[in-house]
Amino acid sequence: KIIRWHTRIPAVDPLRVTPDLVAALRTKGATTYVVLHSNHARELTEQARAAIARIVDSGVPMLAQTVLLRGVNDDVETLEALLRALVEARVKPYYLHHLDKAQGTSHFRCSIERGQELSQALNERVSGLAQPTYVLDIPGGHGKAPLASQAVRKTENGYEVRDREGTWRKYQD
Repeated sequence: KIIRWHTRIPAVDPLRVTPDLVAALRTKGATTYVVLHSNHARELTEQARAAIARIVDSGVPMLAQTVLLRGVNDDVETLEALLRALVEARVKPYYLHHLDKAQGTSHFRCSIERGQELSQALNERVSGLAQPTYVLDIPGGHGKAPLASQAVRKTENGYEVRDREGTWRKYQD
């Protein structure tokens, strides 16, 4: 019995993290994880850190997922600052997501190759505690594939990514 609550609330509306909300997260008979969606260290304001502390101090562990966004966090210094700030706030960086191919988002998209370069650079700059797994959510509901691993290979027309069943799926960047 595991509950995962994915949210931006601690960063965008930290005053909503009230004692009642924190108490509700502690569901009897279940283990709760709060997964913060955060893309830049500037989101971790003093109020946001206080909201995070209220959650973590109650015994609810926190993880974070970040979307790699061109022009927002697609350089190693910006990502490093975010990852270090998360760990300092007691939030474990969990996933660095390659941007989904949602309509209207192409101007934020980085190439998989760029994401792999950033992931490698982060491996050389931050401890394992601060390193998220760089992943692609495979279109079509085939799960996530780690992109900094053997689960991705470059082809003539883009990439192939291996899903959780071991099937290679075509993906064009």
